[in-house]
Amino acid sequence: MTDPFIDLRSDTVTRPTPAMRRAMFEAEVGDDVYGEDPTVNRLEARAAEVCGKEAALFVPTGTMGNTIAVKCLTSHGQEVICDARGHLLNYELSMTAWFAGCLIRSIHTSGGILTWQQIEKEIRPLGPHAADTGLIELENTHNMAGGTVYPQDVLDDICHRAHQRGIRVHIDGARIFNAAAALNQPVSRICAHADTVMFCLSKALGAPAGSMLAGPRPVIDRARLYRKRLGGGMRQSGILAAAGLIALDEMPALLPRDHSNARFLAAGLAAIPGISVPPEPPQTNIVIFDVSATGRTGPEISQALKQRGVLLNAISPAAMRAVTHCDVSRAQCQTALETLAATLS
Repeated sequence: MTDPFIDLRSDTVTRPTPAMRRAMFEAEVGDDVYGEDPTVNRLEARAAEVCGKEAALFVPTGTMGNTIAVKCLTSHGQEVICDARGHLLNYELSMTAWFAGCLIRSIHTSGGILTWQQIEKEIRPLGPHAADTGLIELENTHNMAGGTVYPQDVLDDICHRAHQRGIRVHIDGARIFNAAAALNQPVSRICAHADTVMFCLSKALGAPAGSMLAGPRPVIDRARLYRKRLGGGMRQSGILAAAGLIALDEMPALLPRDHSNARFLAAGLAAIPGISVPPEPPQTNIVIFDVSATGRTGPEISQALKQRGVLLNAISPAAMRAVTHCDVSRAQCQTALETLAATLS
């Protein structure tokens, strides 16, 4: 069935490909809580290989993956350093506090990219007044900064210096395959020096559900127990894992097209009166733009666009976000731009 909407709200709205649907229909399954689902086992082995880690765990969501990683890498009462606009802090229902018992120490950045110089100032040793820093969390790509990508030397520097201080590093790599496409290097290189990495199968890779957490085997063994505590034991989940295997092997090659479409959108948005976009073209598949000079709020524009067949989310009264993905073509991006221009005029 053809979707009547052009959906630029998020890459979470992607639908499984015909190959994914066939794989799901034919999937060999077992009880994954017993470790007996062969398709899940293959997916976890493949994800570990792609990330260059010893082991990986299939989890229902990226939030669960991040939550488990923080719990595994910290002790109750420590602090976790992350960017002030990070998903971990703003969009995960305070699970760092609720489940891991840790406080987030946030740092404001211009583009969502932390540096060691910024981090070092906020590191706290355990003392009579301060909780010690147990973990540094990096978001790559950074969602609310507009899909920005960590320069590899910056990421490596943080990992090396953190480890020298006995501090672990977790990468929220929900869209790390977009980072890999932008940098033209494998995911395993990007997260080589991080302790753990989480990535989503259900965003740019197009699978219907699921995320992966990868890291050292002892950490992942412990993570499996936390997954059960959080209700993530999904039994015959090979049906979902089958789509994840297709997503891992077939979808990364399509991401440069999404990035190109995002740049096309950004250029078109810049030409619409009242809309302001960042001067640098988007690095990946997310475009955040300012609508304050249009005289209308983001939610008002979003509602008006919906009436015209375009779905586009406001992220504040003054800003909106467009996300390209495998289910949006260049022609649809052009139509979305024309619809927005007509709506504002």
